[in-house]
This record gives sequence, structure tokens and C-alpha cells, in this order.
Amino acid sequence: MQQPVFLVSGLPRSGTSMMMKMLEAGGIEIVTDHLRQADDDNPKGYYELEKVKHLQNDARWMHYMRGKALKVVSSLLFYVPLSLPYKVIFMRRAIGEILASQKKMLDSRGEDSNTVSDDVLRQKYETHLEKIQDWIAARRNVECLYIEYAEILKDPLAGARAVQEFLGQPLQIEAMAAVVDPDLYRNRVG
Repeated sequence: MQQPVFLVSGLPRSGTSMMMKMLEAGGIEIVTDHLRQADDDNPKGYYELEKVKHLQNDARWMHYMRGKALKVVSSLLFYVPLSLPYKVIFMRRAIGEILASQKKMLDSRGEDSNTVSDDVLRQKYETHLEKIQDWIAARRNVECLYIEYAEILKDPLAGARAVQEFLGQPLQIEAMAAVVDPDLYRNRVG
């Protein structure tokens, strides 16, 4: 069996950077170009690769990612090459928290965060999540582990164990759990 590509995905502001940092601490080779630097909104870094933003135009390079982890925002999952096997760690977070986090991030950058109402964005995100979950379920080459952001912050060791079991790799689960910082859970709902 071919070694899979490990993808960390989810909506923006759902904990994907935290999961990438956990994988790195666990001993998985991560792929990032460090172009987007850490800031007040993501003080531990974004763990992004600029090429991912252009998957719909060129995804040939993905064939070199087997056994490595990279972050692919959920809207771009549709463009990964279907000839490869994937293990996707999909981060879930309450949509209200995502919206609050995005608003705070845009405000801190001086960008207008009121161009679309929260109700419209919430509906778009919910529709998108339904589509992406259906897409994942319909793919034989894609396995997926859904991780709740709030749950992994409550019990990072259990989350790290679940990731290790899903990936089928020996990981340094204590090191993975140690990078989870509950103080960064700043936009809670409910």
C-alpha cells in the first residue's frame, strides 16, 4: 500500500495550525514555507505552504508529499489529486467561535470585517461543511478523523492518542499534548 499524504484541514480559524504544530512535535515531517509569519492572531505560527493556494491550477507536486503533513484549508480539498491516498485530520470548531475569531483577526489587521453578515457566513460555512463531508465520505482514497477543537483543548493527550491511532504511526504523544495551549482559546461561544 502506498504511504498516504497527511492533510490537516478545516475551516479557517478552526485549529489547523495547532494540529500542524502537534504533528511536528509528534515526529511527523511537516511541509511549510514559513512565508506567513506568526502574529498576535496565531502566535505559534500558521504552518502554511503558499503552493496549496494554487492546487486548482497545479497539484502535481502533491505526489512528493507522501508520509508528510501539510495544511489544506477545507475549500481546497476538492482539488487534491485523486490518485493519491490521504489521511485527513479535519478540525471542527463551533461556527460562532470561528466567526468571532475571524472578526477579531480582520479588525486587528485594520480590514473591514462587516462586509458579510454573520448569518450569511454561518449558512455558507454550514453548506460548505456538508459538501466537504459528503466529498470525503465518497472517496475510497480518503480516510478522515474529525477532531473537535474544544475537546482537544480540554484533553490534549486523548487527542494526541486518537491522532496516533488514526495515522498508524508511532508518535511522541506527550510532546504533541504539550504544545496545546488552552490560553489561546480566546473566542469561545456559549
